[in-house]
Amino acid sequence: MDASTREQWGEIAARTVEAQPRVARRLIDMVRGLSEITDGFSIDQRGHALQTATRAERDGADEQVVVAALLHDVGKLISVPNHPRIAAEILRPYVRDEVRAMVAHHQDFQGRYYYAHLGLDPDLRRHHAGQPWYGLAERFADEWDQRAFDPDYPTEPLEHFEPMVERVFARAHSL
Repeated sequence: MDASTREQWGEIAARTVEAQPRVARRLIDMVRGLSEITDGFSIDQRGHALQTATRAERDGADEQVVVAALLHDVGKLISVPNHPRIAAEILRPYVRDEVRAMVAHHQDFQGRYYYAHLGLDPDLRRHHAGQPWYGLAERFADEWDQRAFDPDYPTEPLEHFEPMVERVFARAHSL
């Protein structure tokens, strides 16, 4: 890299922009891969992701939030304990910061529903009080995410969300 030229980096940048659609395709494949993870829940994680996104969309969430709802658990393909941060980092260059923060901290908000059963503090969300994204994270956890394990809920298929993923991931807004 220390011997590279402006022209070479121009070519690399142009090819990177040209290849950007692969990001959306890979993420859609990751959502498909969530079907392999059930971990004792009544539906697999793909169904959960689709149901969370469906609920968010039906409640009028904007496209970035709907896509984030779809992708909020893709980090479970790598690490369940660290999945919120993994998903948030994938989203970081493509969504506004409040959406990224909603995903990064969703486990702290979800804990209200089960942490006590595991001997953990169920009110970790209080540590985020006053943050500009607190209301969005609370709505995400309480209205969409924690309710999205219903095997009978009429959920949109992945194909419904693919154009949204493609639009959100069409280009990075930040590094």
